[in-house]
Amino acid sequence: MTSVTEDRGAEATVATIGRPPENRQEALRKLLWIGIWLAFLGAPVSDLLKEQHTAWATTLGWVALAAFVAVYLALVFRHTARPFARVTVASILVSLACIAVITSLTLGAPWLVLFVYVSVGCGAVLPLPLARWAIPGATAAMALAGLTTKGDWGDFVPGLAIPALLGGFAMTGVRHLVRTTVELRQARATVAQLAANEERLRLARDLHDLMGHSLSLITLKSELAGRMLPDHPDQAAQQVADIEQVSRQALVDVREAVTGYRRATLTGELAGARTALTAAGVAADLPAESGAQLPPGAPPGAEEALAWVVREAITNVVRHSAAKRCLVTLGERQTLDGRFVELRVADDGRGGPGAAVPGNGLTGLAERLAKVGGSVEATCGKGFTLTARIPLASRECEHGVGEGPSAL
Repeated sequence: MTSVTEDRGAEATVATIGRPPENRQEALRKLLWIGIWLAFLGAPVSDLLKEQHTAWATTLGWVALAAFVAVYLALVFRHTARPFARVTVASILVSLACIAVITSLTLGAPWLVLFVYVSVGCGAVLPLPLARWAIPGATAAMALAGLTTKGDWGDFVPGLAIPALLGGFAMTGVRHLVRTTVELRQARATVAQLAANEERLRLARDLHDLMGHSLSLITLKSELAGRMLPDHPDQAAQQVADIEQVSRQALVDVREAVTGYRRATLTGELAGARTALTAAGVAADLPAESGAQLPPGAPPGAEEALAWVVREAITNVVRHSAAKRCLVTLGERQTLDGRFVELRVADDGRGGPGAAVPGNGLTGLAERLAKVGGSVEATCGKGFTLTARIPLASRECEHGVGEGPSAL
């Protein structure tokens, strides 16, 4: 186990939903996810390979299919990064629809599948109110075109109508999910900024409360001592002594305040643990930060000691365990030796037989827990488990022995 360091590379592993590709690798990944659905174009490709049409018609078919695919990919891929203008979007959709109509009427029913991509394109790029009408419209156009195409209408249109409707409306749902994700990311950034601003205000307020009165008093007494120094050296010496006393007390107050700022808390450590585990690709099952409260009877310093346990244990999971899942539990436990608050951190990574070999991390945690009467235990097996226990005061001690009307 090692001490906590800054988590680097977290942003590189964060999902890029709703964000334009930032490099070639992300662009290729997005293009792959869009292009994989082109597999359903097997029907028109098979129709061209069967050589049932004239050479001229086959050539035009390949050109039309290549143009359709290129325009479709450009429309959907570009819309995920920098959307086209509305006029451009409308022109592209009309072009796709025209290619679908012409090829279906001239080459036959297998080309009706192009209308499915027109429907998906409408759901991907059109405003949601307009997409609700354009998707059924594209499906209806496919049905009408199927009435005059070569081939059996019943073999193609009924089987393509449902994919056209579902594909189009599913794309509108994906867009809504992307928009919600972007808004959530922006809201989180806003909350983080507000929290930082609130922390700055708190620091300024605390510094004013701590130092304002002391510095004002030091200034006043310094001026008074300066006036008394020529004629009343004894009184000036008393003022200087008061200045020294106020300065020492101010220094003590500042040190206590800084110690409070640097004190580890369970809430903060659990929030940091969730972020670190997610960035490392480890499924995190942690208590809610808002509910990370110790049971009644916990000794002073217990929260800080357990916070250090969380910090050290999560660092070990991220750096050394190669785990897929990490479970953190916190709660009260009743044993034959009394009541304890127990914190357990378990992962499913590299383990091993027997007990873990104590290192600097375990030794440091044991020393911290010993100050509050607690203990730490590490076990290896199918994964690694770290358990910290701190005794709680008995309920009689919490309420006071012999209290009540019947006490003598």
